Amino acid sequence: MKTDIILAGVGGQGILSIAAAIGLAAIENNLFIKQAEVHGMSQRGGDVQSNLRISDKEIASDLIPFGNADIILAIEPMESLRYLPYLSRNGRIVTNSAPFINILDYPEIETVLDEIRKNPDNIIIDADIIAKNIGSPRSSNMVMLGAASHFINIKFESIENAVMKMFASKGNEVAEINVKALQAGREASKKMING
Repeated sequence: MKTDIILAGVGGQGILSIAAAIGLAAIENNLFIKQAEVHGMSQRGGDVQSNLRISDKEIASDLIPFGNADIILAIEPMESLRYLPYLSRNGRIVTNSAPFINILDYPEIETVLDEIRKNPDNIIIDADIIAKNIGSPRSSNMVMLGAASHFINIKFESIENAVMKMFASKGNEVAEINVKALQAGREASKKMING
């Protein structure tokens, strides 16, 4: 069993929190994990990307080769396109549909989404709206983790436990709203999978 995930987004969107939650869940299940991070101009809204490799066997490298990613999990839709060369033939894109427009010539969002849809295995959800609807606009990263959880080879309960642990120091209410965001993302993705 192995899962190679490219996490992609823009500085401040919580990419590293997603990586930490998956890492804690992997450890709970005695899995091996390696992570390599690339922090772009994150303080200025630049791209942030992380390679996350999970396996039941030892992992030699923390970098995912071109064409080997099982999942591109993107909090920003255009960032998902940046990493398409890493996606395996049977890989899946799970992305937020809400753009973070940080450049003057950002393309029309429908053009970006049409490009993503060219990959037959795509899940596109509006994580920003889902997070707002549950009362926690800052939890869109946890919504996206929930949306991708169907395709990560880790028990969902372990991911929920990891999110609770991560946010426990901020109080029970914050931890619970982030778990709620995680569950809402999983449910939104399930509806798309089941058609």
